[in-house]
Amino acid sequence: MDEKKDILWRVYLLYVVMLIFGLAIVFRIGWIQLTKGEQLRAQAQKQELKFFSVQALRGNVLSDDGALLATSVPVFEVRLDIASTLIDQPFFDSKVDSLAFLLSELFKDNSKAAYLHDLKTARKQGNRYFLLHSRATFSQVKKLRSFPILKRGKYRGGLILIPHDKREKPFRELASRTIGYENESEDLFVGIEGAYHQELKGIDGKQLKRRINNGDWKPMFDDNEVEPQNGKDVVTTIDINIQDVAEDALRRNLIENNAEEGCAVLMEVATGKIKAIANLSWDKASGAYREKYNYALAESVEPGSTFKLASMMALLEDAKVKLSDTIDIGRSGYTVYFNRTMRDVYPIRNGRITVREAFEKSSNVAISRLVYEAYKENPEKFVERLYGMSLNNPLGMDIAGEGKPYIKHPRDKKYWYGTTLPWMSIGYELSMTPLQILTFYNAVANDGKMVKPIFVEEIRQGVNVVKHFETTVINKSIASRSTIDSVKSLMEGVVQNGTARYLKSSSFTIAGKTGTAQIASGKTGYNKTNYTASFVGYFPASNPKYSCIVVVSNPSSGKIYGGAVSAPVFKEIADKIYATRLNIHDETKDKPVETSVLAITGVPLFHEDAASLYEALEVPFQNTSKGAVWLNAKADSLGLALRSINYRENLIPNLRGMNARDAVFLLENMGMKVQLSGHGQVAWQSINAGNTPVKGQMIELKLLNL
Repeated sequence: MDEKKDILWRVYLLYVVMLIFGLAIVFRIGWIQLTKGEQLRAQAQKQELKFFSVQALRGNVLSDDGALLATSVPVFEVRLDIASTLIDQPFFDSKVDSLAFLLSELFKDNSKAAYLHDLKTARKQGNRYFLLHSRATFSQVKKLRSFPILKRGKYRGGLILIPHDKREKPFRELASRTIGYENESEDLFVGIEGAYHQELKGIDGKQLKRRINNGDWKPMFDDNEVEPQNGKDVVTTIDINIQDVAEDALRRNLIENNAEEGCAVLMEVATGKIKAIANLSWDKASGAYREKYNYALAESVEPGSTFKLASMMALLEDAKVKLSDTIDIGRSGYTVYFNRTMRDVYPIRNGRITVREAFEKSSNVAISRLVYEAYKENPEKFVERLYGMSLNNPLGMDIAGEGKPYIKHPRDKKYWYGTTLPWMSIGYELSMTPLQILTFYNAVANDGKMVKPIFVEEIRQGVNVVKHFETTVINKSIASRSTIDSVKSLMEGVVQNGTARYLKSSSFTIAGKTGTAQIASGKTGYNKTNYTASFVGYFPASNPKYSCIVVVSNPSSGKIYGGAVSAPVFKEIADKIYATRLNIHDETKDKPVETSVLAITGVPLFHEDAASLYEALEVPFQNTSKGAVWLNAKADSLGLALRSINYRENLIPNLRGMNARDAVFLLENMGMKVQLSGHGQVAWQSINAGNTPVKGQMIELKLLNL
């Protein structure tokens, strides 16, 4: 019995002990849950695994010959596993001072002392993912790899590189607004970058990361990663050589005329391909003209006299006039409609003039009277004729932001007045964008077929063409062939006898129309001091290959007329194309030497090269600058005159057009270092002309076949 009690006592004792132990465990769990729960949960989260998106490399935007207009360049987020156990303390202490000094020299964003403090603090805190720099370039990363500690690599040196990319435009401002940009976070999709965002962006990949100290995430390199698929390339229609000429000519013109803004657009007649588009506006912040707004595509304004072409086509198409008809415009230079006076910009005091003369001399009085007398009883017919030319419809561009054309209709009684018809006939009380006006003129050059302007030729994945963009026809025939032929002769007359005689001096024929429109200014009406000057046309007139429009807004240096302000830009662009595109020389096939001469006039040449070059071409020339080292040539009736160019030793010259050998020779004599890219002649220099050269300074030259 005593033995049994002894056994039971022991069992009870063990039971009590186990009960107390169990209660202690429960108590401990509860205590931990209440007192340390948050801390332990946070610590657990530090070891979580998570998939992160790996951004695909965005595709390139290319010119028509494959030159990069926009591309992604690599930048790196640089982090350090500064508390790694593979970096022992004595080694860290012996190298950290040198590392801090080199980092301050490389990034130049902090002093050596600041870097030293940050590195030591991160080490003490056990930081395994210390951010060193958020946007290091490839060349900076290359230097980083040679620094103390870091040169031991990812594991033994703690160097962690996370690649990203940023968008660069190698040609800086050239067509930058048309090339555009995208910003998904702000829902901004501008220009070609925005229109073809889906094709350019590619497909993101996935990467597994582990949460470590300080809540940071560290990549895990394993088989669970999904590689990103890089974006496709977009090949544009832009010719970078002509783009450079157009933008340079427009900028100089805006400066000369102290204008507010302007645009120049060049289009292939048959295809609608936009070969150049320049949009420049005055930027007060930088004190220069910049590509801030796509004026050509988006700015819908009253076109003024360039719209007289549409009025004349309506009159001819409806058999209201013949070009040989005459009209008496009086000798006062004005006419009155319902107590509102219309005046001629160019005084014409001949009394009676022909319809042809009215157009060539851009008579507001004559054109408005012709339209008013023909359609005053039935203005709907005039407006419907304009609609039949597709002038009231947007072009439907892929690039966002196209301005809407606005052409009133008589049934809109709220906005149709007694004076609307005559004022519409000369390009007022309606609005169109420069690109829409150009498309209309291009249709005339294309024998009546209106084609949609296109900015993109192909979408490519590597060397494979994914999609090719064909020419889209908007209107198969905007008018009869007889009307088209008639207005073509009128536009040739504008250049030969009318308001664009400045262009008559070209070595090829040009057809077009000038425009000078007063700018409406809110409630105050038309401002008699602010004008928009324009010229739109095509060339060669006998076999049109290219159409072009130039619009200059608010010139304020004395000249206001399209023939004086905008036509010179048109001529410079056309001359460049004529000098470099042999396929349009149908008028001078028997003069191949003259074509070569045109292509090299105005180009800086070393004196020995100039003489040997023109002798080889058998071109007569006069060297009026004996002893000069650098020369350029100017064509005249006797051949060529070689004139000296004096480059000042203390100023960097304008090298555009110079061959690489001469440019390098000139710059190295100034003590500068030269970095070349591309082939051909100098098209861009990283340091602008007029700056003082610094010995040993690097200057980058981009070469193109100009």
